[in-house]
Amino acid sequence: MPNRRAVFFVSDRTGITAEALGNSLLTQFDGFEFRKITIPFVDSPEAADRAIAQINESAERDGKRPIVISSIVDEKLSERVRESNARVLDFFQAFIAPLEQELSAKSSHAAGRSHGLRNSQEYFSRIEAINFTLAHDDGQSTKELHRAQVILVGVSRCGKTPTSLYLGLQCGIRCANFPLTPEDFERGTLPDSILPHREKLFGLTIASERLQAIRQERRPDSPYASATQCKREVLAAERLMESAGIPMLNSSTKSIEELATTILLQRNLDRHIF
Repeated sequence: MPNRRAVFFVSDRTGITAEALGNSLLTQFDGFEFRKITIPFVDSPEAADRAIAQINESAERDGKRPIVISSIVDEKLSERVRESNARVLDFFQAFIAPLEQELSAKSSHAAGRSHGLRNSQEYFSRIEAINFTLAHDDGQSTKELHRAQVILVGVSRCGKTPTSLYLGLQCGIRCANFPLTPEDFERGTLPDSILPHREKLFGLTIASERLQAIRQERRPDSPYASATQCKREVLAAERLMESAGIPMLNSSTKSIEELATTILLQRNLDRHIF
């Protein structure tokens, strides 16, 4: 395949930074199939040599040199990786030198600071947010809802759980989510347990066709997944949220990252960067 390329994310720690920045760059190139390989913990000459061997093997096998996206901090190890048969993009080499010049200061060149335990309070706050989100998924607990920073509501399978988990894991936000059911639509009111927290509510909606496709995978050919049921629930949920003055987002074509970022902006919540 002419447009297939191997991409290596190489890091002296977890590789999360290299993956995040690298994937953002790769999305700008249509028509390519990228085979992505992450090599974490390249923190010694031996580990660097193993990574180089893997990269060079890929170049020989594919007949094309791979792309290497590196977030290795150590200059000697970074230089070693740059000797591989690959196009190496080194984030620290690209950005540290200009920052040192601008700040008139030398960097510490310490590995692992972006995902380490530099600030234990921030780390444990994130763990607390994740635990809170898991405990309050899909309305399974209504205890301590007053501690939630945002409560997502919507019909079953509209994207509440993955968005909640992203907000907890990536943003450190205590997020609960609560399903709106046919019983709620018959009553014409929000569930009693979330009524006292109306100011924290945020609605997710979805195209009925998309909802049907998702439910069909979960419960094929069931009334729950029928086109009629999906359309009825979506329309009823939207009417209920509109009448309650709850802001809404349509999750049909938006990524989890887009949903989470929009919720943070509209609810004026600060993303915690760890």
